[in-house]
Amino acid sequence: MPVSDIDQPEILQVLSPIWTEKHETARRVAQRMKAVLDVARSRGYREGENPVTVVMDARVLPRVKAKVKHHNAMRWQNVPAFYAQPSQQSGTAAKALMFTCLTGCRTSEVLQAVWTEFDFDELIWTIPEDRTKTGTEHRVPLTDQMLEIVEPLKALRAECVFEGQRRHKPLSNMSMLMLLRRMNIEGVTVHGFRSAFRDWASEVGNHPREVAEMSLGHKVGSEVERAYARSELLLKRRELMGQWSEFCVGEGTTA
Repeated sequence: MPVSDIDQPEILQVLSPIWTEKHETARRVAQRMKAVLDVARSRGYREGENPVTVVMDARVLPRVKAKVKHHNAMRWQNVPAFYAQPSQQSGTAAKALMFTCLTGCRTSEVLQAVWTEFDFDELIWTIPEDRTKTGTEHRVPLTDQMLEIVEPLKALRAECVFEGQRRHKPLSNMSMLMLLRRMNIEGVTVHGFRSAFRDWASEVGNHPREVAEMSLGHKVGSEVERAYARSELLLKRRELMGQWSEFCVGEGTTA
């Protein structure tokens, strides 16, 4: 039908059958329909208010309570046994997975890492604000175990740390997950290692909450609190990451 004829009934006809059963899909469909109709209006193909906006503002669709989905995580007790498996492999995906596990960083932060972000004198990896979820710079203390992973990769002379099949291009976002599948590790996501680290830090490391949260690159406290607490707690985080690295490689204690 002509884009000028699309109105609220047609929007509801599309969204109603999937709004509750496939809510996330329906929400994305609504966003795309709104975008298309906005462009159509800007180009003179239709007039009036966007019917998607009207339907949403009128709240005629049933309210759906969002279910929080957590990433499947490995129990921290199982991390050392798991870590021993990729450590026996030479592939770049295995190196990236090990580095992700040790740093507690997100998949994209690791895979998009470039050498200019690393200060091997100060032993700091600085993730710029445009590559973090919080939009703030995140500094990661480098441990001996992390250095053992990345320093040999310098010899490849690539722009990125974890180079994929294309020269100077990083591994794909699915590379580490596919490695887990090849290792027959089921029910675990790469992101879930952040949860394993967080649980370990609380249950075993006995480190303060703010130290563990800042190690994960999370914002801690309210805006007012952050305005006064300018410290990155870098020394305490270095101690925490060092203990976690030792635990992962089987050199630390489990309790």
